[in-house]
Amino acid sequence: MSEATRLATDAGSKDPGTGLRAVAALRRLLERLEALQVGNARVQGWSWQQIAEHLGVTKQSVHKKYTRRRLAGRGDR
Repeated sequence: MSEATRLATDAGSKDPGTGLRAVAALRRLLERLEALQVGNARVQGWSWQQIAEHLGVTKQSVHKKYTRRRLAGRGDR
């Protein structure tokens, strides 16, 4: 069973502690996957508008979220 499958199963647990931990872990996993795919899209020449449409958010929100992360990453180099 993959980690994502286990977390999805645990998220439906009747034990609130198990369920909430799983939801938090799924949220972190989803954020990493989204960042990976946004980066992939940008490398392939996608516009912020195209990315936003696919994510169901505004161009401004996706640009603000990922430009800040990209700039923060440059400071670490």
